[in-house]
Amino acid sequence: MDPVAKVIILGGGSAGFLAALALKTKLPDVSVIVIRSKDIGIIGVGEGSTVGLTRFLHNFIAIPQQQFYKIARPTWKLGLRFIWGKRPYFNYTFGPGPDANVNGLSRSFGYYCFEDMEYADPISALMTHDRAFERDGKAPKWHQAIAYHIENEFFVSFLEQLALQRGVQILEDKVIEAPQDENGLAGLRLASGRCESADLYLDCSGFASVLLSKTLGEPFVSFKPSLFNDRAVVGGWDRTSEVIKPYTTCEQMDSGWCWQIDHEWRINRSYVYSSEFISDEAAEREFRAKNPHVDDTRIVRFVSGRYRRAWVKNVVAIGNATGFVEPLEATALGVIAVQSHLLAECLRESGRRPGVRSIEQFNRFHADNWDSIRDFLSIHYKFNTALETPYWQACRADADLAGAEPIVACYQENGPTALWEPTLMLPHNQFKTAGYAALLLGQQVPHRNHYEPSPEQRRRWEQHRRQCKDAALRGMSVREALDVLYSPQWRWAAAPPL
Repeated sequence: MDPVAKVIILGGGSAGFLAALALKTKLPDVSVIVIRSKDIGIIGVGEGSTVGLTRFLHNFIAIPQQQFYKIARPTWKLGLRFIWGKRPYFNYTFGPGPDANVNGLSRSFGYYCFEDMEYADPISALMTHDRAFERDGKAPKWHQAIAYHIENEFFVSFLEQLALQRGVQILEDKVIEAPQDENGLAGLRLASGRCESADLYLDCSGFASVLLSKTLGEPFVSFKPSLFNDRAVVGGWDRTSEVIKPYTTCEQMDSGWCWQIDHEWRINRSYVYSSEFISDEAAEREFRAKNPHVDDTRIVRFVSGRYRRAWVKNVVAIGNATGFVEPLEATALGVIAVQSHLLAECLRESGRRPGVRSIEQFNRFHADNWDSIRDFLSIHYKFNTALETPYWQACRADADLAGAEPIVACYQENGPTALWEPTLMLPHNQFKTAGYAALLLGQQVPHRNHYEPSPEQRRRWEQHRRQCKDAALRGMSVREALDVLYSPQWRWAAAPPL
C-alpha cells in the first residue's frame, strides 16, 4: 500500500468520530474527512461503556476530563447489577475480581463468596448502596473502576466538536455509488455530485455496513447458535426523584432481559428479546408492565455476529459495521475504541504503509475480539436457572458456549481460580477468568473443588466485608459527586489520571 495520506470515514456517529480522533491524535498530518448525513441520524439511545473506553478517551486520544464532563455530561458506571438467576441480585464490578486476594486469606476471594457475594469488594459495596465514590473529605475519592453512562446524542455532539477542533473535515452528503478497482474502492460518488477518493476508507456506517458488506460483499459469521435475541423495545422516561444508580441494571424477563441506564436527567430502559419466543406486541406489553413510567417506545431489529474480516483491501470497518452483539456487557463503545486504537497504531508503526502481515493481524484480532465477547455472553444464558419459560429452557438446553466451554469446564473442576488463564484465554480477552468467575459465581454454578475456610479465615473474610460496607455507607452518591464536580470550588487537578 502507498503511504496513507488521506482517509475518508463514512459515518458520523460515535464510531466515525472516535476513529477520526484516534487518527488525528497519532497521525496529525493525515487528512481525515468524515462523510455523514443528518438524514440518516444516529441511534440516539443511552449507552453504557467499560473501563477500556474511559482510558481510550482520556489517555489515548487525550480528552481533558473537564471538557468531557462539561459537554458530554456523563454519569459514572462502576459495573453491572444483575437481577439474574436465583440470587436476589449480584454485582459484576470493574473493581477487584474474584481472583483478587485479601490479606490474611489463603485463597482468592471468589472461594469465600459462593453463598453470599455481598460486599465482596469495595466497588461492589459502593454499588449496593448506590454510591459512586468513597469520601475524601468533601470530595470524591477517585478510583480506577470508572466507566460511563452517556446519552448518545450528547456524546456524538461532543466528539464532533472535538474532531473539528483537531482538524477533521466533515462533509454533509450521501454515498450513492462506490466504484471498485483492484485495490478495493476507487472512490465515492456522492449525492451532491462530487467525487471523493482516499488512500484508506473507514466504514463506520453502523448496521448498514455500506462499504464492507454491501460493496465488498464480505461474508457474515452468525452468532445465532449462542445468542438467540434479535430485537429490542427501546424506551425510557424523564428522571423525577429516582436515585441515580452508578451501574447498568440487567434484569431477566420472560423472553430475554431488560437493561436500565441512569443519566442525570433521564432513565433509559430496553427489553432485549427473541422474536422466536415472543411477538413485538407481547414484548411491548411485558416491558410496560415492568416499567409503567416508560414514554414513547420503538423497536430495534439486529443480528448478532461479525464479518469474517474487518480490513479488506483499502477498506477498514469500525464498530457496528464489523459486527454486533446485544448490549448485555456494554461492549459496543469498547469495540470501537480498541479497533480505532489498533488502526491508528498500525498506521503509525508502519510509517503509514501497512503491509499484508499487519492487515492479517488486525483481522485476527477482529475475529478473536468479537468471538470472545460472544463466548462470554453465552454463559449468561446457559446457566440462568431462575425462570422456566420456553425461552430460558431453550437457552439452557441449546445455547452454544463456543470458545467459553473449556473455561467453564475449568471453573467447574477447580473453582474460581485464575491459574489457567494464560492457557485458556488470549491476552486481549477483556473479561479474563475473573469476569467468568463473577458471572458463574453470581449464577451459583457449582464447582467440584469446594474450599472450606478455617474459622480464622472466616473471621478475616467477614472483617473485610464489614470494612467494605462501612466505607460504602460513608460514600458519595452520583448526585453528590456531580454537584462537587460542577461547583465553582472544584479544581480538576484533584482528579488523577484514569
